[in-house]
Amino acid sequence: MIAGEPVVAEDARDLAARAADFIMNEIRASRSTFRFVLSGGSTPRSLYTILGETRDLPWDRVELFLGDERFVPQDHPDSNFRMVRETLLAHGVRPGAVHPIATDGTLEEGVARYDALLRCIKAQPLFDLDLLGLGEDGHIASLLPRQPVLEERDKLVAAVPKGRSEQRITLTYPALESSRITMFLVSGAAKADMVKRARAGDASIPAGRLHPRGSTIWFVDRAAAGV
Repeated sequence: MIAGEPVVAEDARDLAARAADFIMNEIRASRSTFRFVLSGGSTPRSLYTILGETRDLPWDRVELFLGDERFVPQDHPDSNFRMVRETLLAHGVRPGAVHPIATDGTLEEGVARYDALLRCIKAQPLFDLDLLGLGEDGHIASLLPRQPVLEERDKLVAAVPKGRSEQRITLTYPALESSRITMFLVSGAAKADMVKRARAGDASIPAGRLHPRGSTIWFVDRAAAGV
């Protein structure tokens, strides 16, 4: 089970504010490099904007990674990195390092380059905080239902050539599970059933197959919580 501690916000705005406070406290409490995995999608946009406007954080000690990426140019409207750049990075924030997933070569080259990057991290677990969204079909990052990537247990990064209209690159279960804190951020009534199933460890959906090594905390609005 990945139930973890639930934090239920009134709405999407309150959700972003509460999640931002939690992340900022974790960054401030860290006394070394803080490795932070970012989620894509629309839900974290407001959260990233709040973080980007907070200039007094020790950003020079923060490293940013992506949990997944659509295999499109970085200026493409569907690029997760573009969304991060337009929100978190748009207000003068200068993290110690930003690690976008390369999409300027082949799909296989992008996978190999990001896998090699993660294997250079000597710390265990790999990350301090792994921010995850949750799709209406139960996917996390680009671990999509009924795709071979769900069975990957050796690589830290893998290609997802099918399952969506665009090819993708994603962190695998071994990478996503290697985090001191796994933080879910979920909004909307359409995801309430998946929140319940994922928290119960329903292995028929991708999120339910995640087994975090560290602690887990859920930030959900009332609609996603089903209350």
